[in-house]
Amino acid sequence: MKPFFINMGLFQAKLNNYPSSISQALKQIYGDCQPKEMSDFTVSLAPGSIVRKFFRPQIVFESNTQIPFKPLPFSQAYALLEWGLNWCLATHDFNHLLLHSAVLVKNNQAVLFPALPGSGKSTLSCWLAINGWKLYSDEMAVINTDSLTAEPLYRPACIKNRSIELVRSWQPDATITKVCSDTAKGDVAHAKFQTWADYSRLESVEIAGIVFPKYDGGLSEERYYTIAKSQVFEELCQHAFNYHVLGYQAFDTVWRLIDKVKVFEVHYSNLDFMDEFLLDEVVGHGA
Repeated sequence: MKPFFINMGLFQAKLNNYPSSISQALKQIYGDCQPKEMSDFTVSLAPGSIVRKFFRPQIVFESNTQIPFKPLPFSQAYALLEWGLNWCLATHDFNHLLLHSAVLVKNNQAVLFPALPGSGKSTLSCWLAINGWKLYSDEMAVINTDSLTAEPLYRPACIKNRSIELVRSWQPDATITKVCSDTAKGDVAHAKFQTWADYSRLESVEIAGIVFPKYDGGLSEERYYTIAKSQVFEELCQHAFNYHVLGYQAFDTVWRLIDKVKVFEVHYSNLDFMDEFLLDEVVGHGA
């Protein structure tokens, strides 16, 4: 099988070995990207031990001879690949500050959504992407430490459990991979909201705000709060993948960022409210 080149924009992975069962997902998500001449890392998905080849077969992610994760069931190969690519980015990029955060852009202004699992971050990101926002990243904010701008990544959104059907109902023709069932995160699929041509027109943008979303379907009224800078600083440092590597540069970047942008914690049950809130309080309504 020929190598498959995964151009994520700022970085490229050369996928040397992979099962044919994920070929369709690869073409769905990355089939239109334009490969670069050089790849930043080489990865592979290989079968687990020979003993498990016929009984509950497993798959292993490998990057440059490193195996960062335990083997997973063979049926979860594509989800493992995407998680593996996240690991590659987080452990190889020392030129940007990397935050565990979604990045959505409108009116040439970026909003970061750092959040804990179960907060509704990915569902919110998908809904905004379907409703006029540009999805720069679902999982990882790539921040220029000099200009404090956000860089786009050519990556899909990871959607889980009930969110998979919600996204399909919002956009029936959405590009969504086959569901990987019973993973550590539940049922998982990946959704693509822009073509390579769309991505190629994106540029780095100013960050206007940081919003910590907290979805609560039982709320009778949406609420939002401003947050003390010291608390925000601690939260962002905890969400930074490479803080320990960048050291003082990361400290300085985070502090300058929170000193510059608006920061809110928003408790919501209504997605339309979030759209209006972001336009009114963070990015503005545009010209």
